[in-house]
Amino acid sequence: MSRRHVELLTRAGCTLCHRVYDRLTELSAELDFDLSSTDVDAAAAAGNSALRAEFGDRLPVVLLDGREHSYWDIDEARLRADLALG
Repeated sequence: MSRRHVELLTRAGCTLCHRVYDRLTELSAELDFDLSSTDVDAAAAAGNSALRAEFGDRLPVVLLDGREHSYWDIDEARLRADLALG
């Protein structure tokens, strides 16, 4: 079975984004998932404006395996449950 992937959509200067990323880092060690972060403004500058257009007004956004899971914060109980379902 492949590892689950959590991606945090963020932007520079977002203190809430940093706090959520730090917590996701702790959870990734405990719950065994891959974690990445994408700056939506940097992605837009590189030619991919879709993420910023869709999610830019409610950052940070947590994606689980490419699908929106929560925004503004981690729904930790739900994340734990969804990861357990595998």
